[in-house]
Amino acid sequence: MHSKQQAPARDPMCEPEEPAQPTAHAAQAGTSGGAVGLRIGDTASRTRTVTARDIELFTELTGDRNPLHYDSLLARRSRFGGIVVQGGVTSGLLNAVVAEDLPGPGSVFLHVDWAFRAPVRPGDVITAEVAVTSIRDDKPVTTLSTTITNQDGVVVLDGTAVVWRDPAGGRPGTGPALWSGRPSRCEPGSGSG
Repeated sequence: MHSKQQAPARDPMCEPEEPAQPTAHAAQAGTSGGAVGLRIGDTASRTRTVTARDIELFTELTGDRNPLHYDSLLARRSRFGGIVVQGGVTSGLLNAVVAEDLPGPGSVFLHVDWAFRAPVRPGDVITAEVAVTSIRDDKPVTTLSTTITNQDGVVVLDGTAVVWRDPAGGRPGTGPALWSGRPSRCEPGSGSG
C-alpha cells in the first residue's frame, strides 16, 4: 500500500502578488528643502485593481465584517447601491506610494486628512497619486496632496498628508529595499514556503 505524500499547505503570503504599478514624476522646477532630493511639485502614483480577496484579507487583518462589504442584498439597498471595499483598502494604496515612491523608504505618516468621496468596488482600478506641496527646511517633513481616482476618473478619496522621512531610509527612488514584501519564512533556505 502506497501512501500519498501531501503537499505542504500553501502560505498566501509567500505567493507572488500582482504589484501596484508605480510611476514617479519629478517636477521640472521647484524649491529644495529639508527633505533631500525632494522638490515642490514632485509627484508619484500607483495603480492597482481592487479584488474581493482584498476585502477578505482586510477583514482577516482588522476584523471589519461590516455587511456593506459582504452582503450584496443589504449593500444593494444601501446608499452605495452595492458591495464596497473597506476604506482602508482604498487608502492603503497611498501607504505604498508614500513608503515606496515619494518621499520613499523610511517614510511614515504623521497626519492625514482624507475625505472619502465615492465608493470603491471589487473590480475597480484605482490610482493613488501624491504631490509635494511643501517641504520643511528644518526637518525631513513633507506635506503632500493626496488623491485616489477610479478607472472612470472619479475622485474616490482626496486630502492631504504630512509625512516624516527618516534620513536612514535612503533617497527617493534609490533607497535600499527595506523589506522584500515577503516574510522571511518565504525566502529560499528558510526551511518553509
